[in-house]
Amino acid sequence: MIAEALLYAATLPFTSKPHRRYIRYSVNLWSRANRCSRQWAEHEENTRRAILVAMAGCKQRRTAVVLGSGLLRDVPIRELAANFDTVVLIDLVHVATVRMKMRRKAYRNVRLIERDLSGYDALAAGEQPEPLGFLRNVPYLDLVVSANLLSQVGRGVQRRFEAGRERMPDDTVEQLIAAHISGLSRMPFKSCLVTDISYAVIDRNGQTREESDLMHGVAVPEARAAWAWPVVPIGEESPDYQVVHQVIAVC
Repeated sequence: MIAEALLYAATLPFTSKPHRRYIRYSVNLWSRANRCSRQWAEHEENTRRAILVAMAGCKQRRTAVVLGSGLLRDVPIRELAANFDTVVLIDLVHVATVRMKMRRKAYRNVRLIERDLSGYDALAAGEQPEPLGFLRNVPYLDLVVSANLLSQVGRGVQRRFEAGRERMPDDTVEQLIAAHISGLSRMPFKSCLVTDISYAVIDRNGQTREESDLMHGVAVPEARAAWAWPVVPIGEESPDYQVVHQVIAVC
């Protein structure tokens, strides 16, 4: 708990006020990623590999944008920084460990930007949601990566929707998940979507006790790779079950 408190305190001054409420989620993710590093290693390597495959398919390597850059555990930042003129990392929060890594490694061509990528506010205002529309204004953009972000967008949107502070359409979650997918597919750049699409709660005997569709019925593009990610290994929350997510890469 001391390490988590220190990370929170170190991240707070560098995070804009509207996004400070999300710091605890990033700190919790950092803590779980450290505890579960062995079980998450294959997923992180698979994600990095998918991004590198997408990078190899770029005809030009001027600007790369990573949506949901998070802790950078699953992002091949060294290779991206070495191969692109500019790399832009976008997330709600960039924890202090990420900022320190950028300084320590002297990634002078890497930019950190805070941004809500959900599109919720636009939909609440009665507008057509286009959460990735801002990418049209990024000059010389050759690669966009959505890195294990989309299901988190869905979860965050669902929390806000259920809180009921705004009058929203019944299909809010579905609309915003679909808008993210279409935003990647309709732009004139190379894209790479890596996302978990479902999860299952599995007991010690291998029996599935619960399943859920993280895409809420929204169709996803055909995957070029897929794998299982034990997000909650046995012993993390309970000695009796694990939570395994199914992940796809569309690159």
